[in-house]
Amino acid sequence: MTGTRRLEVETNGLDVIDDAERRGTPRQLFWPWFGANVSVLGLSYGSFTLGFGISFGQALVAGVVGILFSFLLCGFIAIAGKRGSAPTMLLSRAAFGVRGNRLPSAISWLLTVGWETVLTALATLATATVFERLGWGGGTPTKAIALVVVAALTVAAGVLGFDAIMKLQTWITWITGVLTVVYVVLVAGDVHWDAVRALPSGSAQQWVGALVFLMTGFGLGWVNAAADYSRYLPRSSSSRGVVGWTTFGASVAPLVLLVFGLLLAGSSPDLNKAIAADPIGALTTLLPLWFLVPFAIVAVLGLVGGAVLDIYSSGLALLSAGLRVPRPVAALVDGVIMVLGTVYIVFFGGEFLGQFQGFLVTLGVPVAAWCGVMLADVLLRRRDYAEQELFDPAGRYGDVRAGPIALVLVATALGWGLVTNASADWLKWQGYLLEPFGLGGRDGSWAFANLGVLLALVLGFAVTLLTRRRVRAQETA
Repeated sequence: MTGTRRLEVETNGLDVIDDAERRGTPRQLFWPWFGANVSVLGLSYGSFTLGFGISFGQALVAGVVGILFSFLLCGFIAIAGKRGSAPTMLLSRAAFGVRGNRLPSAISWLLTVGWETVLTALATLATATVFERLGWGGGTPTKAIALVVVAALTVAAGVLGFDAIMKLQTWITWITGVLTVVYVVLVAGDVHWDAVRALPSGSAQQWVGALVFLMTGFGLGWVNAAADYSRYLPRSSSSRGVVGWTTFGASVAPLVLLVFGLLLAGSSPDLNKAIAADPIGALTTLLPLWFLVPFAIVAVLGLVGGAVLDIYSSGLALLSAGLRVPRPVAALVDGVIMVLGTVYIVFFGGEFLGQFQGFLVTLGVPVAAWCGVMLADVLLRRRDYAEQELFDPAGRYGDVRAGPIALVLVATALGWGLVTNASADWLKWQGYLLEPFGLGGRDGSWAFANLGVLLALVLGFAVTLLTRRRVRAQETA
């Protein structure tokens, strides 16, 4: 898919990709998705998951189910890319209308900008921690330099576009894959099976909470970008191949990293606690000094791999939300916002984990609602999109489709009423339906199960399936 063409700035934005530019096979989707999810942050998710108060076995099942299922959603939505040869949030117009789609596009933009900011901040903090352990600094100047380097690499790839990202992700995949294996070998001796087996089991509600957190942290964080890379595939590409390679490429690294992260966090309460404050830097405490520089490389590159895909897709979402600028300019705008957000997190943000969980779950609710609508819309379609009508408010897809928009709003309102996050003060207003629904209120056993994400996903999917006549009418127009 990368081809042999000279590296240039991609001019395609919301454009439908011309037949001459469509190339490759579904197998090549492995590289961007693996490179974006091979980050050592996956190890820290082991600590995050055990934080729900569940055993190793429960966490393992939650991880396998949550990661595979959520990335499978990405795989199905990626089918729309090869059918319509356009970005995910442009194809979403078929469900919401040309201008009605601006609402989900804005939500998508918030999610991707948030993720790229979090990943850039983590890369900056990890670099500072490594330099501090080596005695080379680690204070404000080190963080500032690390931020400049990470941001420059991320923004440059986002501005250059598709070909640059595909080449970069291939290199990131190989480098981070090899160095991550070395890290696992070096710290394997810190796994203590007796301590891991002694972890007490949690309740069903705690297990559901961990499952939802993993879904929002992995696949549901990517569904709104799932078709952005499959859009360059020929229309004749296998749909099964698109689903399979997207799911496999995205999930294989997180599954391996999560399992080992569970073993490390379950073996050391001190490490488990330290990860909450510095999810990447805390992992360096287990390493010999000679491997700290390679670790910094694998940590930064893995996080940049995810941030690069996010900044590319956030630029496309910003265009779909109505901003009329060239795609490279949109990516640059997002880069500026990313840097400002990273400065806040790194220098003023305080404790990380609670804010991170609050961010994931809060935006996870409307994204899950959109995902349910989009997933059902894709599965109901039997024909390719009428691409030019995706730009025409008077076309078959309409201008503003009130039904799907209202569905997302209602599902979001219900979902926010069933989620909570005690560590983020700005989210204490959530959970307002836990008491009326008989789930024990904000302090009850279901308070942290975050059922609202699942409810929004199921509601969006089920109601859209029941209104299948809209899709049939569009395809026969």
